Amino acid sequence: MAATGLGLGLCLCLLAAGCVLAVEAAGRPDGMNVLFIVVDDLRPVLGCYGDKLVKSPNIDQLASRSIVFNNAYAQQAVCAPSRVSFLTGRRPDTTRLYDFYSYWRVHAGNYSTMPQYFKENGYMTMSVGKVFHPGVSSNYHDDYPYSWSIPPFHPSTEKYENDKTCRGKDGRLYANLVCPVNVTEMPGGTLPDIQTTEEAIRLLKVMKTQKQKFFLAVGYHKPHIPLRYPQEFLKLYPLENITLAPDPWVPKKLPSVAYNPWMDIRQRDDVQALNVSFPYGPLPDDFQRQIRQSYYAAVSYLDMQVGRLLNALDDVGLSSSTMVVFTADHGWSLGEHGEWAKYSNFDVATRVPLMFYVPGMTSAAASQQGRIFPYLDPFSHNLGLVPQGQSKKVVELVSLFSTLAELAGLQVPPACPKTSFHVALCTEGASIVHYFNSSEEKVETEDGCEDNNRCHTEEPVAFSQYPRPSDTPQWNSDRPELKDIRIMGYSMRTIDYSSPKSQRSARVRRSV
Repeated sequence: MAATGLGLGLCLCLLAAGCVLAVEAAGRPDGMNVLFIVVDDLRPVLGCYGDKLVKSPNIDQLASRSIVFNNAYAQQAVCAPSRVSFLTGRRPDTTRLYDFYSYWRVHAGNYSTMPQYFKENGYMTMSVGKVFHPGVSSNYHDDYPYSWSIPPFHPSTEKYENDKTCRGKDGRLYANLVCPVNVTEMPGGTLPDIQTTEEAIRLLKVMKTQKQKFFLAVGYHKPHIPLRYPQEFLKLYPLENITLAPDPWVPKKLPSVAYNPWMDIRQRDDVQALNVSFPYGPLPDDFQRQIRQSYYAAVSYLDMQVGRLLNALDDVGLSSSTMVVFTADHGWSLGEHGEWAKYSNFDVATRVPLMFYVPGMTSAAASQQGRIFPYLDPFSHNLGLVPQGQSKKVVELVSLFSTLAELAGLQVPPACPKTSFHVALCTEGASIVHYFNSSEEKVETEDGCEDNNRCHTEEPVAFSQYPRPSDTPQWNSDRPELKDIRIMGYSMRTIDYSSPKSQRSARVRRSV
């Protein structure tokens, strides 16, 4: 259990609530801590991204001290493949994970992960909530002990996420998609993201007392379905203010292979009761508005948790020595082109928020007593804060590994060769630190650059992909298992263009 450079006593203390660790007062080592916040299914519906409806004052406050990327893209719009991709710095075609049912170290290659790299470089690495996707895809233990210094934390109430906890108008409990709740009536009297925040805050308090650098990853569930959140957040979004998506119909010329029939929400009790025809039948307009209303409410609930977490970073005096990264694993369609899910290569599914707060770089470091992230109540704050810096450059989540390594002052892992299945440490995404202070003009290719993957290209490009079991929508179109994949769709995104394509995928295999 002992972490690199860390005694067994500290590991046991980190695992025990209420522990007090006595250490000598000494200066913190050179280099910054990392607070890595990853959200499930969050598209950029935030005030800092120009959304006029959503109330997200705490995330906006983080953005006001950060460099914000307006065109960031996931490599696959589904949880496990996306997370394994950006945590290893490899694309899905290299991790060979397109579904939820394999562990990359066994079925592709023994690739190092971002937290593993930080751990091997003297950091205490900790995982709270949903960081890796739980289950087979992370070897049932969130890639512990490779990636983490102590066993990852999962909220005890996580197991109730899909249970019948949504009270209907008849007073009975259902497993609904739209699920505002009285938190006191929930199992354990709480919700998973609340527990995640509490554990992350506890770990920050422990880390305050010792002098080792840390990498703390915090994964939030909402606004992933079911849209279960404290019911008071509905007050922020009166239904009469909720509009339909600007393009809520299925395009007439949409290739059928590109459409996903949102099977996961069809299985919810409230959606089943609507008896919507498969695969293209539209949801009733009033229910569409309820979904959008609850998605926004879940985002504000998330914002409250992020605000509590960042405020705690202030409380323990670590805001000036900790970089904060905020992103999501992918987006989510809110009725655009008749879809209600991720599972596609459309921008609404692949585009994500991405921001970096780096003390002294994106924002002046505060004094030891200064506060950088005071908590802002979503019910009373709508300040319209703007990002410290914005970039329109097209970037990819696969670049997170090399970017965070460079920001932390670590040696940036080398670019992967064309075939890298047997290379343990390399990345397929170049660092984007050079965009932090660059102009929005095109960057000329550097003369004499020997590493093409590290050179600044004239026009950044983002690649995403999604598999399908057939040309036409069917019951497993959204989440086909590897053995059923027949087609792989790819999209290429530049600042001006999006170019989708698909191909028959006989080469989608696990054998190395």
